[in-house]
Amino acid sequence: MSDALNADLLCTLCQSLFRRGYSVGGAGNVSVRLDNGGFLVTPTGGSLGRLTPDDLARIDTSGNPVPGPKPSKEFAFHRALFDCRPDAGAIVHLHSTYLTALSCLEDLSHENAMRPFTPYYVMRVGYLPVIPYYRPGAMEIARDLVIAANAHSVNAFLLASHGVVVLGKNIEEAVNNAEELEETARLAFILREEKIRYLTETEISDLSRS
Repeated sequence: MSDALNADLLCTLCQSLFRRGYSVGGAGNVSVRLDNGGFLVTPTGGSLGRLTPDDLARIDTSGNPVPGPKPSKEFAFHRALFDCRPDAGAIVHLHSTYLTALSCLEDLSHENAMRPFTPYYVMRVGYLPVIPYYRPGAMEIARDLVIAANAHSVNAFLLASHGVVVLGKNIEEAVNNAEELEETARLAFILREEKIRYLTETEISDLSRS
């Protein structure tokens, strides 16, 4: 896909996320790996709901920002994930309501914040490791995400008291994965007082092979 088409699609999907409340104000950031090895990144402080292709920051093949809009300060952890996950074509970082609420709970399992209870969660994301809290923009986030990404073959990571980081082979898949994960978190809160039928290990293994 050409850089121009990537930019148009990135803005369209960011605006869609914003309109549906997955992002508010200037929160969240999204990046796409380009065919030439560079990146398109949402700008620092930019609202996902009001982006045009001219607002996007561009990173060259050497990892240096191209003159123009500045990339989100959190692109550092995007770049670290792209480096250790060569199959990732896009990364979505959101402060969406239910996943952020989940990230604020005490005593979350750092191995997996949500036990699987729907097949789509398993097929799109796998499970949800938790990264300890660091202030936004801290380099420790990138460090711990790389450790987790090397240890867990999943498409998402929950940042404690912060939000979620979701990967995909391309921008459409990354956004679809993020939407499915947010819906799963919403269902988990709806069902908190109910007796949930969790998927068995056999059922999870069967889904993971598909």
